[in-house]
Amino acid sequence: EFSERGFPGAEAADFSDFFAELFGRMGGAARGAHAHGGDHHAKILLDLEDSFTGATRQISLRVPRMDAKGRVVLDTRTLNVKIPRGIREGQIVRLAGQGAAGLDEGKPGDLLLEVHFKPHPRFRADGRDLLLTLPVAPWEAALGAVVPVELPDGTLKVRIPAGAQSGRQLRVRGRGIPADPPGDLLLEIRVVLPDASTPKARELYETMAREMPFDPRGDSGD
Repeated sequence: EFSERGFPGAEAADFSDFFAELFGRMGGAARGAHAHGGDHHAKILLDLEDSFTGATRQISLRVPRMDAKGRVVLDTRTLNVKIPRGIREGQIVRLAGQGAAGLDEGKPGDLLLEVHFKPHPRFRADGRDLLLTLPVAPWEAALGAVVPVELPDGTLKVRIPAGAQSGRQLRVRGRGIPADPPGDLLLEIRVVLPDASTPKARELYETMAREMPFDPRGDSGD
């Protein structure tokens, strides 16, 4: 599902780093045995929901090595990566012993996976916090209401205060990314008007226009 590069530089191959690491360790092995293998770096792309449930993801790595004739060859390895619940954007998952091989029975290095989330159609993660635009009807915003909000881990009932305007932000503490401590859920209200495509809807809008002396530009300073 994921294809990550297992050498320094997850966006593009950087064989100069690989050669420097490889030949540096070979030179060091001439002076002393058991040269420790270097770490490899890559990125892993996750669904936001993985942070709420935890997951196991399979990645394929193309790892360079020196063969018996001194040539660089690429080996493909497949690994199962356990993603802990509460993982955040930018965090590092360390896979011990999955980096560069050591020399003369030296310990191998580690594989360091930097976590990134795929774009989500509804939510955006900001550290531990979860951001969501919440559409509400005009009467819900004007009168106040309790509305359901679907989250990756269930449904939450949120109280909309009377008089809420578009752009107002509501904070629900502890309902963001389930890290330790958990983040918050930040809801930005967006008042959505029903269209006036039916005679009844148009009549209601016309009644409001007559009965409510309201000028939304009255305080604009124009």
